[in-house]
Amino acid sequence: MNPPLTIAIDGPAAAGKGTLAKRVAERYRLPYLDTGLIYRAVGRQIANAGADPDDADAAGMFARQLDVSHLDDPTLRGHEAGELASRVAVHGPVREALVAFQRGFAARPEGAVLDGRDIGTVICPEARVKIFVTASAEVRARRRTDELLAHGRDDVDYERILAEVRARDERDSGRDVAPLRPAEDAHLLDTSQLDIDGAFRAACEVVDRALAALDQH
Repeated sequence: MNPPLTIAIDGPAAAGKGTLAKRVAERYRLPYLDTGLIYRAVGRQIANAGADPDDADAAGMFARQLDVSHLDDPTLRGHEAGELASRVAVHGPVREALVAFQRGFAARPEGAVLDGRDIGTVICPEARVKIFVTASAEVRARRRTDELLAHGRDDVDYERILAEVRARDERDSGRDVAPLRPAEDAHLLDTSQLDIDGAFRAACEVVDRALAALDQH
């Protein structure tokens, strides 16, 4: 019996890993988890209940009750949800509960695709496929700028966004708990010179090679 096809896709902000992960999940007919939403979802559930997001015990209780259906809330990608996420993410009970949530999702019999910053190193170190998606800070800042402009924002400044991207990289890479770094056995996928179709083809080649290697054993 083949082990589940768990695909871990990690990388820094605006590298394109979310769009890539969704397409990979569709291609291989696997459930997909955008782990960037789970802290936002916990923060939103707390706010909706009128509870205090700075209360570690209360936040932990909501985190343990998180359901996949909570991730469908369209407000999770807004600024307020992001602020709530940053407040609840500092709590140990929340992190513990959400690590368990992610591992439970990844343990589905058919496998799963998860994207984030520590999937291949912390959440699913035994994943059959690990891909670390990256791009230069300048390219990622340009993508984020273009995305905001496309959504009608007229207060977008590329240099400010570039500074934010670099600061986020430094913060994510330097943190004590689950720093952003590729797993030793991850496939590095630099999308600086690739559009989404090119990145998708490259990712599928990695997955297909892993599947072919499994068939030979």
